[in-house]
Amino acid sequence: MHEPSLINPLEEENWNNLLISTPGCSFFHTSNWADVLSKSYNYTPFYLCARKENTFISLLPVMEVNSALTGRRGVCLPFTDTCEPIAENAQQFQKLFDQAVSLGKKQKWKYLEIRGGEKYLSAEQPAEFFHGHKLDLSSGQQQLFLNLRDSTQRNIKKAQNENINVTISTSPQSMKDFYRLNTMTRREHGLPPQPFHFFRNLHELIIKKDLGFIVTASVNNIAIAANVYLNFGKEVIYKYGASDKAFQHLRANNLVMWEAIKWSADHGFEKLCFGRTEPENKGLMQFKAGWGVKPYQIYYYRYDLQKNVFTSDSSDINPLFKKIFSKLPLPVLEMLGRILYRHMG
Repeated sequence: MHEPSLINPLEEENWNNLLISTPGCSFFHTSNWADVLSKSYNYTPFYLCARKENTFISLLPVMEVNSALTGRRGVCLPFTDTCEPIAENAQQFQKLFDQAVSLGKKQKWKYLEIRGGEKYLSAEQPAEFFHGHKLDLSSGQQQLFLNLRDSTQRNIKKAQNENINVTISTSPQSMKDFYRLNTMTRREHGLPPQPFHFFRNLHELIIKKDLGFIVTASVNNIAIAANVYLNFGKEVIYKYGASDKAFQHLRANNLVMWEAIKWSADHGFEKLCFGRTEPENKGLMQFKAGWGVKPYQIYYYRYDLQKNVFTSDSSDINPLFKKIFSKLPLPVLEMLGRILYRHMG
């Protein structure tokens, strides 16, 4: 049996080519995503993998988050909806996990967090769970539209009747437009936005390299809604969405998503993943459920390296902080995002 070894994907030129032929891989396993996380937040990559010819037979991507505020830990992976461990069987996964635990103890991590892995960890208590949704794009535009909930169809048609211009772009300006909307949306949710340098790196290292695109809805040349999508292999991932609440009645969010679905289907992608949704976020659940998607559950597992047990401790933000954040001016909230985010991974 092949033994996993420790590798930095940023030092492997052939990394993504090996990934593309590996069953179970996703965009989040790529070296580009590792590069964004490392450059944006100074996280250290510790990727455990075993290779055979031109593919990985096992892979557990881990980033070390070393924070004076929140401690030192290993996360697979920070700011990532899900990052399933890749293994041919349970024995290969156990080897990955045992090596990760040994590494974590050597590095003095508080815990190891795996975002996914239910196939091998279903007997353990998860720390958190989320709802996921995937859309099969293979049926083509006409059938995809017919599969939508009636209210979703109506919202798309309403938006099409408004004076809304939708663009699909990889330009720096489209990312700036998204960021402006994102700061507004994050404040609505009582959260600081990720710092702009994160989105600048996302653009430089991913969007510009044809691994993603931005869909923007505008009225009178002012962006009112925008989504960021990432893609690798045959899958597109809806990663970030933002909008100006003042224009909510125009239903631009629905039109942006529909244009992304059409574009993805036309360009040969087979699946569109809608990311993770917190169980308490009923509005977002409703929105995603209207697109003819298949729901599933995402589990996060947290292994306490001092106690040698899986723990159900979660990392929820105190509701009081959310209330405070929602009242702050945007420049103050952006400053807090620049200070805090690297500690939150």
